[in-house]
Amino acid sequence: MTNKLRVVVLISGGGTTLRNLIDCTKNKSLPIDIVGVVSSTESARGLLFAEGAGIPSVVLRHAKQQSLEQYSESLFDYCRQAGAQLVVMAGWLKLLRIPEDFADRVVNIHPALIPAFCGQGMYGQRVHEAVLAKGAKVSGCTVHFVDNQYDHGPIIAQRAVPVLADDTPHSLAARVFAAECELYPTVLRWIVAAGKIRVEGRQVRFDTTRADS
Repeated sequence: MTNKLRVVVLISGGGTTLRNLIDCTKNKSLPIDIVGVVSSTESARGLLFAEGAGIPSVVLRHAKQQSLEQYSESLFDYCRQAGAQLVVMAGWLKLLRIPEDFADRVVNIHPALIPAFCGQGMYGQRVHEAVLAKGAKVSGCTVHFVDNQYDHGPIIAQRAVPVLADDTPHSLAARVFAAECELYPTVLRWIVAAGKIRVEGRQVRFDTTRADS
């Protein structure tokens, strides 16, 4: 993995996933070059992590007069101008229309095992509260390609974590996030290794003999 993949990261909030990816690039465990960060709001704390790492950032708010298609096009225009080969959602909360030239080039991580506890409005602590309210015994995280629906695209990888009897939403979130910090960089390394991942309909195939674990 000698070539660094040019990546734009999308954020909407605290930026902890962005911080993890930045740390992985600094310790050279993840061969990507984060060439830009897009935030859907100027109040996103993740913008501070981008600034601290010297990564260019921009705030693109969805204006009331903009259609979803117009907003999406403005965002992906930024990605094109940045030379992004991959777009990585890291706590991004806005629905997007994925243009044809970015099909299977946008990935997201969700803090539950899709198709459970996902979809519009299911993000952050809401997910973990719903898991506990349902009495689920297992939760986890999912990395998937992004399509034009919330948490719907082909699943690349998942990692399960136990739900403990004394869990709170906060403690469960911490355990799931620890799994996210391992799984997301691993999947990105698979993508960097050309030919390791391919999409066939809703099935994602990859060569496990070559994949990092």
